[in-house]
Amino acid sequence: MKKSVNLVSGNISSTLFKLSLPILGTSFIQMAYNMIDMIWVGRIGSDAVAAVGTAGFFTWFGSALVFISKIGAEIGVSQSIGKKDIKEKNKYIYNSLIINIMIAIIYTIILIIFRKPLIGFFKLGNPEIVEMGINFLVIVSIGMIFSFLNPLFTGIFNASGSSKIPFLINAIGLIFNMVFDPILIFGLFGFPRLGVEGAALATISAQAIVTVIFIASFIKNGYSISLKNKKYIDKDIILKICKLGIPTAVQNCGFSFFAMILGRVVSSYGAVAIAVQKVGSQIEAISWMTAEGFAAALTAFVGQNYGANRWDRILKGYKFTMIMACTIGIFSTILLVFAGKGIFSIFIPETDAISAGAIYLRILGYSQFFMCIEITTAGAFSGLGNTVTPSWVSIILTGLRIPIALILSGMTTLELNGVWWSISGTSIVKGILLLTLFIFMVIIPNRKKFQMGIDI
Repeated sequence: MKKSVNLVSGNISSTLFKLSLPILGTSFIQMAYNMIDMIWVGRIGSDAVAAVGTAGFFTWFGSALVFISKIGAEIGVSQSIGKKDIKEKNKYIYNSLIINIMIAIIYTIILIIFRKPLIGFFKLGNPEIVEMGINFLVIVSIGMIFSFLNPLFTGIFNASGSSKIPFLINAIGLIFNMVFDPILIFGLFGFPRLGVEGAALATISAQAIVTVIFIASFIKNGYSISLKNKKYIDKDIILKICKLGIPTAVQNCGFSFFAMILGRVVSSYGAVAIAVQKVGSQIEAISWMTAEGFAAALTAFVGQNYGANRWDRILKGYKFTMIMACTIGIFSTILLVFAGKGIFSIFIPETDAISAGAIYLRILGYSQFFMCIEITTAGAFSGLGNTVTPSWVSIILTGLRIPIALILSGMTTLELNGVWWSISGTSIVKGILLLTLFIFMVIIPNRKKFQMGIDI
């Protein structure tokens, strides 16, 4: 990684395509961790899925906190490479690691201490589900440091243009998780039957292996992981990382928090409804994780070209990435709307859950195209160093899901489906609004630079 990949020259489409493919692969690997857990846990029953899904809200919230260090590192590293400032790049790397580790430790302590009231917030009613949820949460909390470090390492490599490395490393972790999930859940080959706790142990073990390999790769590339390396510790860089990362972190924390509130609304409809929301969101992740992958590639591409003042390449890169993302969005809409029942049946083989899951996927399917527009455009904003605009758009509209869900779910013709419509409808609005803002805030004011490629 000492030798970064140049994204400011060469064919734009091939450069973005080569950068995007490993990032997409990494995104699918991250999604696959949860999907594999759901497939195997689903064989235990809806109660187990409800327990894992409830505890999963807090791991989701933790992944949102990662953005404080990850986004700041991605933007700082990519723009530093564009400016050919290696010292600044190293400062962004080391200081983001310090921030990441500190937040991970604090969050782990909070989860373990407050595990009972956190799970109790959802008022699950069934003591067995509550106990499973608490046990799952404690285990994943112990391995939370790995869940924090791995996305940061991935972001740093991606920002350097070396997206193949995190893809290969995360693939190793996925293979381990795929093998040990059924072994630990069902007690195969002499291992004890651990149920949902087995799924948690398999996941954190896989994440730990990934972290060890990432550290080895860092050392191989000439970096020292020691946090005592004082020549790179810089308070100003720490503040810049936080300034860049906090808006996106707040956005994702807000997204997680609002999802928790919706989860409580959904829990009033029973364990099957909770399972539908959890499994359905994992299936829907096919499109938004793909769009996140394109957005991550676009952030690195835009960041390097912004640092090098290559405005002409920024717009062309945005257009090309948008076409790829929107294609995925259209495909996802068709898949979820017309084949949702068959897809959902793979995860939970229960008639009631399959029927309710098909409705969830159909309703959410209508918003996939617009969601891909939103995520991709947010990636372009981030590459330019503007993480505030996409954040406030997301926070406001995602927050509106709560009152909309309460209103719609109160209608006898909609009930639980009203919650799903609140999610789908706000996603559509977010996509349209963020694209409009990008046109008026970035494209129109800089149209001469985009057209002429002038370095200003």
